[in-house]
Amino acid sequence: MLLQICEHLGQTLRILYVSGEESSRQIKLRASRLGVQSPHLEILTETDVQYIMEEIRSTQPDLVMIDSIQTMNYTELNSSPGSVTQVRECTNAMMRCAKSLDIPIIVVGHVNKDGAIAGPKVLEHIVDAVLYFEGDRQMTYRILRAVKNRYGSTNEIGVFDMGENGLQQVENPSQAMLSGRPKDVSGTCVTAVMEGTRPILAEIQGLATTSGYGNPRRMATGFDYNRMALILAVLEKRAGYYFSNLDAYVNVVGGLRLDEPSVDLAVAMSLVSSLKDTPIREDTVVFGEIGLAGELRSVSHADLRIAEAARLGFTRCVLPYHGLKSLSPSRTLQMEIIGAKNIREAFEAAT
Repeated sequence: MLLQICEHLGQTLRILYVSGEESSRQIKLRASRLGVQSPHLEILTETDVQYIMEEIRSTQPDLVMIDSIQTMNYTELNSSPGSVTQVRECTNAMMRCAKSLDIPIIVVGHVNKDGAIAGPKVLEHIVDAVLYFEGDRQMTYRILRAVKNRYGSTNEIGVFDMGENGLQQVENPSQAMLSGRPKDVSGTCVTAVMEGTRPILAEIQGLATTSGYGNPRRMATGFDYNRMALILAVLEKRAGYYFSNLDAYVNVVGGLRLDEPSVDLAVAMSLVSSLKDTPIREDTVVFGEIGLAGELRSVSHADLRIAEAARLGFTRCVLPYHGLKSLSPSRTLQMEIIGAKNIREAFEAAT
C-alpha cells in the first residue's frame, strides 16, 4: 500500500521511504512487480532513529514513511527494538521531528493476534490519525478503516482487492461479497450492515447438524462467538427452535468481521433455515437486533440499508416492526417492507 501511495504522490513530491525490515533490493523487487516508477522516491534502510532524523533534516523531503516503528531503535535506551519503551520514545522522537520541520510522517505499526497495535496503546494517542488495514489472510479483500482522525471523519472505509499487481479499489463491495451466492439452499441469509457511513450487503451462512459428540460444537467465523451463543439461547427459550443436541456453525462469507447488533436477525434466520431445511427467499434481505426476550429491536440507518439492497436487485426487506416508523417513503418505494415483532414472524416472512 505504501509503495502504491509513493507511485501516486511521487510524481510531484519527494518521498523518503525508511525501511527497517527489508533491504533496498527487496523493496525494489516489490516496486517492480507493482509497477512503481516514481522519480522522486528515495529508500533508506536504517533502524537508528537519530540517524534517520538527521537524514530527514538534511534532505528535507515532502513526505516520510517509517516501516515499521517496531524495528526502530533509540541508541540511548538499553531495551531492545519493539519493546514498550523503544516504541514510545521512537514515536515521540518522530513526532517532534515532524512538527519542527513541518513534514508529515506515516508510521507503520504491527498488530498482534487480537488486532490491536503491538506495543503501547500510547502510540495511538501520539499520532494524528490511525488507519487499520483489516482482512482475512486467506481472502483477497482488505478493508482500510479509520479509527482515529484528528482532522476529519472516521466514518469512512475503503475496500480493496489484493492481487499480484497490488491493491485495486472495489467499486461495489456489496456485489463482490455476494458473488457466487447459492440459490434455493437452506442456511444462507443476506443482511445489510453499516461500515462507517457505507452500507454493505453481506451473506451469513448457518449450519445446524446432528452432533457426533457428547457436547454439541459451536463455531463462528467472522461473528462473535459469545453473541452466537446468546442468539442460540434466545432461539430455544423464546422461539421454540431447539439446538441443544445439534452442532451449530456460523460463517460470514468474504472474510468480513461483523460486530454490529443488526446482524443478529440474519444469523438467527440462517440457523433456523438450516434447522428446518427451508431456504430464505433469494430476493429478501433481513436486519435487526435480537433482545433477550425474543423481541426484535430497531437499528440505525435503515433507509440506507434498504436503498443499498434495492440497488442490487432485492425486492423484499424484513426488519423490526418498530423500525418502520423511521423509514422515509421516498427511499423504500421499490421494496416490499415487512415489519416483524419477533423471530418467528421474521422467519415466516422471509421464507
